[in-house]
Amino acid sequence: MKVGLQLPSFSFPGWPASIGPTLVEIAQAAEAGGLASLWLMDHLFQLPPDTGWGGPDEPMLEAYTTLGFLARSTSTIELGPMVAGIVHRHPGVLIKTATTLDVLSGGRSWFAVGASWYEREAHGLGVPYPPRRERFDLLEDTLQLAHRMWADDRRPFEGRTIRLDEPINVPPPVARPRPRIMVGGGGERRTLRLVARYADACNILVPDPGESRRKIEVLKRHCDEIGRPFEEIETTSLVEIDLRPGRMIARDVVDALSVQAAEGIAHVIVNLPEVHDLGHLDVLRREVVPAVADLSAA
Repeated sequence: MKVGLQLPSFSFPGWPASIGPTLVEIAQAAEAGGLASLWLMDHLFQLPPDTGWGGPDEPMLEAYTTLGFLARSTSTIELGPMVAGIVHRHPGVLIKTATTLDVLSGGRSWFAVGASWYEREAHGLGVPYPPRRERFDLLEDTLQLAHRMWADDRRPFEGRTIRLDEPINVPPPVARPRPRIMVGGGGERRTLRLVARYADACNILVPDPGESRRKIEVLKRHCDEIGRPFEEIETTSLVEIDLRPGRMIARDVVDALSVQAAEGIAHVIVNLPEVHDLGHLDVLRREVVPAVADLSAA
């Protein structure tokens, strides 16, 4: 099993001045600790208070700028947004941005995208926020366009929601044949169908017991329908753990990740409150990553 880390908060002691140096410390500790991947939420405002993350008065960084910063601070760990909101950037610009990260990271990037859900941040900063069906149309257009641009297909592109006259993308990505594509979300009718058709990975968000297994079975059926081998898709989930005193211990984390492996997940990405306390990452390095390394997705 691969273990990754998502950074959902930048409320480090002494922010804003402390944010940059603290991020470097976290990223380098995660890489040295054997974590496979490092992810940033792609939000413009911090998540609403009812999610436990404090709301828009807490700091939130733009994801791709920060990922570029972390690419310079690391050398082996995989990097990506978790996941890029489809309304935040025009699809052509998003793919150009993702290609830039891939080039500068030496081919370590993920192109992870989703249909967006945080309406307040979009309206707050004047970003167009179409109805849900249109956002999914935009997501599918973007996935189609990514495959085209990364194949150096420069013909005009016209999807349901966008038109590009010259989808030129130079330099091309370093990753071969292209950056890995992830579609985030567990929607069974459309999201997982998009995974089957266009993506290299799925991501199931904070699954309830049994949910990962159920979603994977749906994804397998979508793959069967289009004749794609399910084994080509990396199964990932996002799991919340908490190593602060009195919450969880390393054994609890190992058990939680083991459950995900038993449900068919090969790559678990964890949220870790107060990750600036590098002792939490040391626990992952010493007691969690080695304990789950030999687990295989059921």
